[in-house]
Amino acid sequence: MNGFVIGNVQIPGNLILGPMAGVTDLPFRVLCKEQGADLVYTEMISAKGIYYHNKNTEKLWEIDEREHPVALQLFGSDPSLMAEMAKQIEHRNFDLLDINMGCPVPKVVNNGEGSALMKDPRLAGRIIKEISSAIQKPVTVKFRKGFTDDTVNAVEFAKIAEENGAAALAVHGRTREQYYGGEADWEIIAKVKEAVQIPVIASGDIFSVEDALACQEMTGCDGLMLARGVRGNPWLFAQIKQGFAQKERGEQITVVKPELSEVLDMILRHGKMQVEYKGETMGMREMRKHVAWYTTGYPHSASIRREANFLETYEDLERLCDKLRGH
Repeated sequence: MNGFVIGNVQIPGNLILGPMAGVTDLPFRVLCKEQGADLVYTEMISAKGIYYHNKNTEKLWEIDEREHPVALQLFGSDPSLMAEMAKQIEHRNFDLLDINMGCPVPKVVNNGEGSALMKDPRLAGRIIKEISSAIQKPVTVKFRKGFTDDTVNAVEFAKIAEENGAAALAVHGRTREQYYGGEADWEIIAKVKEAVQIPVIASGDIFSVEDALACQEMTGCDGLMLARGVRGNPWLFAQIKQGFAQKERGEQITVVKPELSEVLDMILRHGKMQVEYKGETMGMREMRKHVAWYTTGYPHSASIRREANFLETYEDLERLCDKLRGH
């Protein structure tokens, strides 16, 4: 579980919280950091949004001192605009600038952004080159196995990214066509790791301690990126660290799932942070999905999900948690 270096930024260990739109906001990043995340990514930010002074963009790049090191994730498709915006925001409180070339969402892809850039490696190379020439902070790139099964080009893409100034790569082992379905291909990530000199982070299908150990074994990567697996389960970072330590000592790997009372305490703390950060109305709306994720697999989770859909105030959240403690 040794750390590694991206450019001039020391990453203290190898567990990373991946960027997820609508999930990896400031409160959630802080909670994951406390549980052992060694590097956290912001939600993705549009270069055009910065250019047009979009109000919602402001909130996305707020960073708490407790979070560092932090990667701010930018997306777009115009090399000069992206470089200009990167320069404009470089003074902000982030450590790494990550370029999103992996997002599969239609409205992003249809604009030629996100994983659409995998269809045009030369343009992707220009974007990376212009941004890394424009700013001092290390530039990283997150991308996928390829756009479709017929156009798997992660290795070639990785080499282009490295040649054009990328300081590290995060590779999701699925094509755009797969979205999040099927299985992540860790073998392609291992091939990327062999093909470049810069650090490589493996992403895709890390939902448990066993997954993390197997992915590390197969890819030999510098870092492991956790995303959907930590929704409602920030404890996974601590569990994986414990699993690696147990493996090193030759012990049997044992994972202790948090008690319901601990989960409820985390829900309340998360809710409180959401209210402080986004106000009660918005904060509680955000908490509806988080409560559903946190309580999955615990008794009465279906009825909890239904009730969570009507959360309006922090008091509603307290009442729901009190009710669960009474069960």
